[in-house]
Amino acid sequence: MPNSFRIIVLRRARALLLACAFAVPASAASLSISVFKRDGHPLSGAVITAEPESGVPGAATPLRAIMDQVDLAFVPDVLVIPVHSTVQFPNSDAVSHQVYSFSSARQFQLPLYRGKPYPPVQFDQAGIVTLGCNIHDNMIGYIVVTAAPFYGRTDARGEWQARDLPAGRYRVRVWHPLLNEAQELLQVVDTAAGDKLEFRLSRALRPAPLTGRPHSWDY
Repeated sequence: MPNSFRIIVLRRARALLLACAFAVPASAASLSISVFKRDGHPLSGAVITAEPESGVPGAATPLRAIMDQVDLAFVPDVLVIPVHSTVQFPNSDAVSHQVYSFSSARQFQLPLYRGKPYPPVQFDQAGIVTLGCNIHDNMIGYIVVTAAPFYGRTDARGEWQARDLPAGRYRVRVWHPLLNEAQELLQVVDTAAGDKLEFRLSRALRPAPLTGRPHSWDY
């Protein structure tokens, strides 16, 4: 092999290695969250949001989500979406439903219907949207609209983890449908080297509503 050809091959290989090195974010970090009730037991189904204090990166890409109605219940009963997402509300029950929300983050009403849904509803303001049905009072659901780029819900062990976060300071919030309204769960964390946070409720959860069926927030 001529020396000139070897030099070209080596340069190309070196360039490829450099490109691969720059493709992997050097400042990526991970964040682990654990949430416990006042008695020390894990709190499953809690919504976690992690938003950078600097505002960069911005909210996650909007979604086209679905919240169905099955067996006189919203499915899922808690939905977490980025701002500007849309949600469609099909009715898979054999009876009619009338979905509504009076929440300040998004007020709307879908008059009595079954089968084919109305056009999707857009959610452009961050906040908690409580849903109900004008026909069936036991139906209740929640849509958490967030401007945070990282979000999720705790598992059965009360844990949630975010990977590949850009290193920096984040405001981490916890929300749960039965959280006492006077209790805000907020911590600021620096993820430069990865971090673990633990939240423990200082007050008991509110009693679960008697709807006659289990929900993802039951305890």
